[in-house]
Amino acid sequence: MLPPPFTLITLREARDAFAHARAIASEAGAGTLVWARRFDLVDCAVVLEPAEPLALARLAFYPAINALADAVAAHCAPEHPLTFDWPGGIRLDGALVGDGQLAWPAGARDAAVPDWLVFGARLRIATLDGPEATSGSLGIDMVGGLEGDAESLVESFARHLMANLHGFSDDHGASQILHYVERLAPSDSGDSSFAIDVNGDLLVTTGRGRRRRLFVEALARLSERDAEGRRPS
Repeated sequence: MLPPPFTLITLREARDAFAHARAIASEAGAGTLVWARRFDLVDCAVVLEPAEPLALARLAFYPAINALADAVAAHCAPEHPLTFDWPGGIRLDGALVGDGQLAWPAGARDAAVPDWLVFGARLRIATLDGPEATSGSLGIDMVGGLEGDAESLVESFARHLMANLHGFSDDHGASQILHYVERLAPSDSGDSSFAIDVNGDLLVTTGRGRRRRLFVEALARLSERDAEGRRPS
């Protein structure tokens, strides 16, 4: 049961929600939420229609990944720490259990308003069993406990996304970006501080100075990893 702005499209479990949403985005329109039904994995994607140029519209990634993490937090025991790997990895008690990524039309220019954006989300909710199981295949059920199922997590994600995007518009993203930064996993040295620049880049400050990690390049690497089958599955 999704809030009124959303229109649901369901797929068989073997389909890829992110790929399908990209394929239909120009025709389906804003609020289309594609969900591939699986018992072990939340696999969904939502179509957005921004009003800003692409360079600013890409910042919608931050309230969207926050919404995915908010859904996890709402369905797991609060004592399990939830952190981000920049830009899109979600860890629960240190285990990578999900991720998000963003797509826009090929050839879209940063200075022009894109026809659409698609945010894709995955959460591994059931731990794999058998010879293929590894420490990297833990699900939320084993890491942080889980109240609910894939359907309830999709519903929760949609509701948090609607609220986060509304708040993002109200304060030009300040609160959502701060919320995201608070969840970034600390560096191994523990002496780093993080900030998000106006274009989405990650600024990492240490005792040796400041480094910049490019947002657009990081989003492109997420897509490359997805194409190679490295997303949580």
